[in-house]
Amino acid sequence: MKQNFPFILFLFFLISSSTFHAIYAGDLIRETCKKCAERDPNLSYKFCVTSLQAAPKSHCADDLRDLGVISIKLVRRNMTSSRSYIKELLKNKKLEPFVRSCLHDCLDLFSDAISATKEAMDDFKSKHYDDANIDMSSVMDASTTCEDGFHEKQGLVSPLTKRNNDTFLLTAISLSIINMLRSNYTLLH
Repeated sequence: MKQNFPFILFLFFLISSSTFHAIYAGDLIRETCKKCAERDPNLSYKFCVTSLQAAPKSHCADDLRDLGVISIKLVRRNMTSSRSYIKELLKNKKLEPFVRSCLHDCLDLFSDAISATKEAMDDFKSKHYDDANIDMSSVMDASTTCEDGFHEKQGLVSPLTKRNNDTFLLTAISLSIINMLRSNYTLLH
């Protein structure tokens, strides 16, 4: 038994430290989402927590910067998935011409938005928060512009409403985090 004691002790510290880190990350997510929801009336606390906790690396987040990286990645994944979905919809030969046109517009907007998320990530990691804010704002605009295109024809229901709303809200989380860091960064410099 004495020979196994160091190993058992090591396992105990390993398990307890990883458990502590997961609890801390959960608190970080909840506190961040509370601030995000307070700052943006369009953003629900529950959506924020659920979205950030769904990201695999969120439970390893050490600070707000880590959550910022995770939130931008969530937006990029959402936009990439939506772009693929649009491509699938466009394969339908029976689409009404107006819907097809709107989908092509959204495809272009989302392609540009994916590039903007990549730029935002570079700017964010370089602590160029103003530029990251501009990049992510353009992503938010892409989702609303896409959705608005469908509403130009009365009675038409967008096949992308849920995806556009999710993109809008995920981007709102990123923008809130960027603005929190920007405020802190500005105060320190």
